Amino acid sequence: MKTTLKKIMFLLTLVFVAASCSSSDDDNEPGQVTKSRDVKYEITGNFTGELSAIYFDKGGSPLNEDVTSFPWTKQITADAGVPGITFSASGHGGVKDQTLTAKIYVGGEVVKESTAKANNDGIIVVTLAPYLFPQ
Repeated sequence: MKTTLKKIMFLLTLVFVAASCSSSDDDNEPGQVTKSRDVKYEITGNFTGELSAIYFDKGGSPLNEDVTSFPWTKQITADAGVPGITFSASGHGGVKDQTLTAKIYVGGEVVKESTAKANNDGIIVVTLAPYLFPQ
């Protein structure tokens, strides 16, 4: 089931990113646009099940990594040609209402954040809207 869940989350993330990317940065929050390409992905929370994260590497390719402890972080510097990034995490085997918070930092500032709760079956999914780098 873990492999199937990872594949589903990977495909959903790719579809979401492809549908959300554009040539403007209008989707970014006002006051949060920065020229930095220093990115930090972060997951915090109390989810106790098996968890994996999908994030973009410096070249804009999605990577999947198991999350074994909190806080989980990954830092990259995105290449100049990468238009944007996104981030998601999914898991199973947790307890109802356990939580996860996912954040994307760019230039040391939070540019995207979302919190999710595990459902009755102990499944949790948290997905962030894409962040588009200013052009």
